[in-house]
Amino acid sequence: MKFGIIKERKNPPDRRVVFSPEKLQEFKQQFPQAEIVVESSDIRVFSDEAYKKAGFEVTNDISDCDVLLGVKEVPVDSLIPNKKYFFFSHTIKKQPYNRKLLKAMLERNIEMFDHETIIKENGARLIGFGRYAGLVGAYNGFRALGIREELFTLPKVETLADLDAVKAELDKISLPSIKILLTGTGKVAKGAQEILDHLQIKQVSDALYLTSEFTEPVYCIADVMEYAKRKDGKVGDKFEFYKDPTGYESNFMAYAKQTDFFIAGHFYGDGAPYLFTREDAKHPEFRIKYVADISCDIDGPVATTLRASTIADPIYGYNPETESEIDFKDEKAITVMAVDNLPCELPKDASEGFGEMFLEHVIPAFYNDDKDGILARAKMTTNTGKLTERYAYLQDYVDGKE
Repeated sequence: MKFGIIKERKNPPDRRVVFSPEKLQEFKQQFPQAEIVVESSDIRVFSDEAYKKAGFEVTNDISDCDVLLGVKEVPVDSLIPNKKYFFFSHTIKKQPYNRKLLKAMLERNIEMFDHETIIKENGARLIGFGRYAGLVGAYNGFRALGIREELFTLPKVETLADLDAVKAELDKISLPSIKILLTGTGKVAKGAQEILDHLQIKQVSDALYLTSEFTEPVYCIADVMEYAKRKDGKVGDKFEFYKDPTGYESNFMAYAKQTDFFIAGHFYGDGAPYLFTREDAKHPEFRIKYVADISCDIDGPVATTLRASTIADPIYGYNPETESEIDFKDEKAITVMAVDNLPCELPKDASEGFGEMFLEHVIPAFYNDDKDGILARAKMTTNTGKLTERYAYLQDYVDGKE
């Protein structure tokens, strides 16, 4: 089995990689029978030289590899037929902009394994960049607050060397007595919480958060059963909600009336109630002034997210009255940070963390007959140009009927 670390070719450039040189060495130590090469890249956060020093061949030709490992979508023109590919294809939700990519992989008899489809039997994701999205998203939210209120100036994460440097910058700031709400309990929310805890902001219970004011900054974590409730007044059930959220409605307004800064770190499923609507944002008691929308569902459950923002220009304003974008410093504005590729700002740490998960959960499956079904569950397409049974629901999307 020959593995190739591919060059990222998507624009804007992404400096992340599945394996750092150090993690690749661990991979080789654990599975000495594996052959590993690295495709030359001038944008990767780790240089070609670093991989050579770690003992790996760096080449411009990876056509003899069996398994090709990348991060972002591979442009159609660069797909090599009859290979196994791992990357984020952004096709499992029938995203229109990547239909051609999935079609091309089927036509070229490529076996596609999407990083998003690498899951446990119960459906929980095994690998991803969620923690780093949470870390950078929360930091960016505080950066926006500092700029708007002219309280402090935090540098952009992309200008900093690593997570330690990010935390060192946070050590220099002090915050006003604001109330912060964080939604979610997954990897994204845990990453955001890491920033809140590093800032030594006190966590308080829902009951206290919803009924009290404080003389210091505080935060509260709300999971789905706090910000959504059953329409019939019965006690909600989280797992029932995940299966079918249609019997639920939003309970978010109770929090919106008590929150200055909202960090959206939740997962949003089809059919679930919006957290807050454009009408909700017009309510005279709607208090939220800052939104760091890490989940970044456009024109969706967080009404202030009109569009994804960019690393180059991460902040914009939302005017609740006109439901339109304005300058984020405008007194009528709710300040929004909605960058949709946050881990790209912290490529070194994000790559190291990703490689650790990939080595633990995915690589062993190639050498133990996939005893835990990791590869079987993750495989979307076959080497005979067909969708696997698990992903057969994508056929209409491939055919252009959806």
